[in-house]
Amino acid sequence: MTAASPFILGIGGTVSAGGTTEQALAIALASAEHLGAQTLLFGGADLGRLPHYLSAGAMDVPEARTLVDAVRRADGVIIASPGYHGSISGLVKNAIDYVEETARDPRTYLDGVPVGLIATAYGWQATGSTLAALRSIVHALRGWPKPLGAAVNCSGGLFRDGRCAEAAISEQLALVGRQVYDFARLRSR
Repeated sequence: MTAASPFILGIGGTVSAGGTTEQALAIALASAEHLGAQTLLFGGADLGRLPHYLSAGAMDVPEARTLVDAVRRADGVIIASPGYHGSISGLVKNAIDYVEETARDPRTYLDGVPVGLIATAYGWQATGSTLAALRSIVHALRGWPKPLGAAVNCSGGLFRDGRCAEAAISEQLALVGRQVYDFARLRSR
């Protein structure tokens, strides 16, 4: 990595094309990209093609190799999950489980990597518990969850064509991207 261009990986979404979680993640990544980061969005379509982690031949799937390679080179990560039944979605959790492939790497898991978190749900209760679950997972993977986690109540149809209709939420998502970018740059010095 060069100090001028950290690589930030975004993981999240649903299998629904253009879902609110993926749109929220894209806004955060765009903020980091605007500052100079290289980014990769590993979104819903990619998540949907991942086999269950540790199933036969899972690492033979191109998306699995792409994800693990991106995790290995990431200077920062942003994870976005919809709140399903009070926690993260199985689709996002399955992708996070692939981080186990780095267990024997020089940088184990997400050790020292800044991680931004976004939880979306159709109600406030699920956003809080989903965000808490994501923080616990990042801690277990030795990552550094950033101070601001974005909790987005999507019940009002906030996202259309990659834009958020509510300025305060859009700014919160952009701040997640900026914090990951800033911490990734600090870490590289």
